Amino acid sequence: MLIDNISLKVSGGHGGVGASTFSGVKMTLGPTGGSGGRGGSVYLEAVVDIGALRKYRSEKSFRAEDGRDGRSALRDGHDGQDLILPVPRGTWVKNLTSGEEFELTKSGERILIAKGGKGGKGNYQYKSSTNTSPKQFQSGLPGEEFDLHLELKLIADIGLIGLPNVGKSSFLNEMTNSQSRVANYPFTTLEPHLGVYHDLILADIPGIIEGASSGKGLGVKFLRHIERTKTLFHFIDCGTDDALRDYKIIRKELGTYSKKLLKKSEYIILSKSDTVDEKKIAEIKKSLKSVKKEILTVSIHNFDQVKAVQVFLSKIKVD
Repeated sequence: MLIDNISLKVSGGHGGVGASTFSGVKMTLGPTGGSGGRGGSVYLEAVVDIGALRKYRSEKSFRAEDGRDGRSALRDGHDGQDLILPVPRGTWVKNLTSGEEFELTKSGERILIAKGGKGGKGNYQYKSSTNTSPKQFQSGLPGEEFDLHLELKLIADIGLIGLPNVGKSSFLNEMTNSQSRVANYPFTTLEPHLGVYHDLILADIPGIIEGASSGKGLGVKFLRHIERTKTLFHFIDCGTDDALRDYKIIRKELGTYSKKLLKKSEYIILSKSDTVDEKKIAEIKKSLKSVKKEILTVSIHNFDQVKAVQVFLSKIKVD
């Protein structure tokens, strides 16, 4: 099950306590207490793993390592180790304590969430010409502590779009073993299904019908997901009686919802090629010539065609 929202408590490490010590060696008498180390900080880091939020289902509170206390002989305590929490790229974060909001959109992007506390001064730091034997020292400061709400807003490298029942779910299963439900009727997919193919995130966007942009059928619910995909694979069933009409229906809904969707990189996938002969496929390609898009033909039952698509996918880069 994909976890797409979670609440967490994060805390930076506590700063170490400064030491109050004195040298007992003749000729070097005086304060020698080292300062405490800084507490570790907490970071969120975006990763490709779309299931990264699963690890937070049972554990909800995270704290970075505390700084070590200062020691004698002018030895400062070590800084606490930072804590890095992985989240899927596309994660929206709201700091419930401060009200701040931000989003991690690129793999490897790292954001500081909670700073560790500053280490306390040892008594050596208080030495002066007028205070040659200070005994005072500082306790370390606490780290920042925040309550967070994390929500995964789908960002896919490739969005699979098309009319209902054009083979998107079967394609996703074949490429990624995502085990999305497949059946031969409209609206099979009621939620976006995700899969990963060599670090590429593929999203099966539920079937769009004519009028979806104005609320018909499943409405605009899934058109929003398409906004966040980088490349579109536009599926057309080889068994259609009018491929250009099917293509234009989807393009119209995309454009009505947002003109930006029409500017995305798009490839046409002629699916279920095993159900028709080569002549029909040639006719479909001819009818789509005016669209001026690269066309790939695929059947999940045709090893060579599946392999060709895999080679094509391998050329698409991940951010």
